[in-house]
Amino acid sequence: MGVAERKIRHKEQVRGAILQSAWKIATEEGWQTLSIRKIADAIEYSVPVIYSHFENKEAILLEFTKEGFTLLTQELLKVKESEQEHGCQLVKMAKAYWNFAFVNKEYYQLMFGLGMPACEMVNTVPEMKTFTEVMISSISAAIAQSKNPDAEVFMKYHAYWSILHGLVAIQMIEKNAYPDEFKQKVLQDAIEGFVRGIGG
Repeated sequence: MGVAERKIRHKEQVRGAILQSAWKIATEEGWQTLSIRKIADAIEYSVPVIYSHFENKEAILLEFTKEGFTLLTQELLKVKESEQEHGCQLVKMAKAYWNFAFVNKEYYQLMFGLGMPACEMVNTVPEMKTFTEVMISSISAAIAQSKNPDAEVFMKYHAYWSILHGLVAIQMIEKNAYPDEFKQKVLQDAIEGFVRGIGG
């Protein structure tokens, strides 16, 4: 292996160590505690080394946000490919979204910690754009087969996502421990109501 190849491999190893350390800190102490200094101390490198790989803490968080959207999109696509009826597709996608949120709380809280990403951010981050397109395509197909094919797709998409994110957020901060079966029924009732609303 030549010098150039060794340098590239070393750079990739350091980058991987930075991300691994950042994830460990975040999962053990919370995203709000993450700092460049903490990461540097954890991997025993200087702060400038961290900055040579990532412009700032937000750039590190963006990497995890992209990963999260990639994983969530994969789950939604599995459902989309296994269910042809568009109304049922939206119900099952909602359940997949819900399950992802609670199995991957660290990702979810980072992805949606400040609510839904702005359109400008979605359009500049491919992973977010793909996630959005998967949801919109299913909603669009359901609307096309409904009694109101002229319904505003983007508005319905925001309504669908608002239901999902709202229910997940409530359960994440809810102090009363409702049975999981009850939570699932609330989710199903809300999404089935949405699907009936568009005639899906």
